[in-house]
Amino acid sequence: MRRALSIVFIALTGVAGCTTYHPQPISPVQLAQQFEQRSLASEELHAYVVRETGHEVIPWPPAHWNRELLTLAAFYYSPALDLARAQWGTAKAGIDVANAIPNPVLQLPFQYNTPNPGPGAPFTWGPSLDIPIETAHKRGYRVDQASHLSEAARLNIINAAWTVRAQVRDAMLAVYAARERIAFLSAKADAERQITVMSRHRLAVGQYSQPDVDATVLADTQAQSDLAAAQSAEKDARAQLAAALGVPVAALDGVTLDLSAFGSVPPAPPAADAQRAAIFHRADLLSSLADYAAAESALQLEVAKQYPDIHLGSGYTYDTGTNKIGFGLAGITLPIFDQNQGGIKEAEARRREAAVRTGALQDRILGDLAHALARYQSSIESLHLSDTHLASARRQLDSQAAAFSSGNTDRLTFTQVKADYQTSETARLDAEVAVQQAAGALEDAMQQPLGHEEVSDTFSEGTTR
Repeated sequence: MRRALSIVFIALTGVAGCTTYHPQPISPVQLAQQFEQRSLASEELHAYVVRETGHEVIPWPPAHWNRELLTLAAFYYSPALDLARAQWGTAKAGIDVANAIPNPVLQLPFQYNTPNPGPGAPFTWGPSLDIPIETAHKRGYRVDQASHLSEAARLNIINAAWTVRAQVRDAMLAVYAARERIAFLSAKADAERQITVMSRHRLAVGQYSQPDVDATVLADTQAQSDLAAAQSAEKDARAQLAAALGVPVAALDGVTLDLSAFGSVPPAPPAADAQRAAIFHRADLLSSLADYAAAESALQLEVAKQYPDIHLGSGYTYDTGTNKIGFGLAGITLPIFDQNQGGIKEAEARRREAAVRTGALQDRILGDLAHALARYQSSIESLHLSDTHLASARRQLDSQAAAFSSGNTDRLTFTQVKADYQTSETARLDAEVAVQQAAGALEDAMQQPLGHEEVSDTFSEGTTR
């Protein structure tokens, strides 16, 4: 009797020690306020950047923000990375769930007997335990499956981080292209405006016809329109960059961007090296392989379920004056009608699906890589042609400048050549941007920067904000 009461007490004590619920409500207004308060001058961001770079950043905030610093800021603020980290936390918690030992079941039957068949009190009662024992390494297979899923979730953080990095790169390139185009189009618009004024003067003295003036006005209007479009594109690019960083657009006010990285063109890697990098560095491919390993463990678990678990039963019973101590098998499932063939077939199908998905992903990666390499190489060739064309335009401009200085050509002709030269500058810029876009596509295909060290994945540890 005393031992039975102690078993009940231990069970009730375990229930009393359970974790309690603590509500954490979410307020949309509070979330909006937190977003508006994000800043590139934050001291928390400073501490994060110092931790990730391994050295102090002085002054803070830096006078110039390059791609590396802005990428770290995006890693700190990015909601996509926060979500990936949270999903990894959920997957890691799944390992604890899979590793849990099944709890015994406490039973407290009570029966009142009338008439009383014994010399004692007219009732039967007593606690008993149903202790389940898993067989065939089922718990180990569950843990393996959960561990592989956790690894896939961790790799998804790296994949999400690369996406964030690419978004920052593309947004900075858009800002660079817009600002360079504004500079060229401003010079062209000034030249076209001067040409219009000089054409009207010549019309007034009978040296120009009205159609000639109309053509210059049309060119002037088009130049002003192109300049306005470039200025609008620069605002859009700033908003795109703010979105990639996870900060409000106002956070970029007063921030000086270092866009010098877009002035260089790294050489294309050999095809074999690029293919090796794509296979061994693509986090989404590694994550797919981890999913396949999880499917393998799931199949092993379903096969193990063919073997029944054992339920041990022990307890004490008071039966109308008789004390009974019981110990034995509470139950064994007999695999007579169902040997879990349905679960095994489903797990086999899921494994085949995971294998096909991984193979299809690798095929797509290699196809994207081949296309990105060809695009990058052709864009570099186009850039070389643009350089040659720009050099010819520059020689023509210098020649006209010398002729204008010596009085062998008039101001209108020289100004027209300057406007044409700005058109060549803009065309060369388009070729340069195409190269940078192709380089970005090649980096994305490999998930590895061109001509730089590999990106660290320490951001998977999360932040404290």
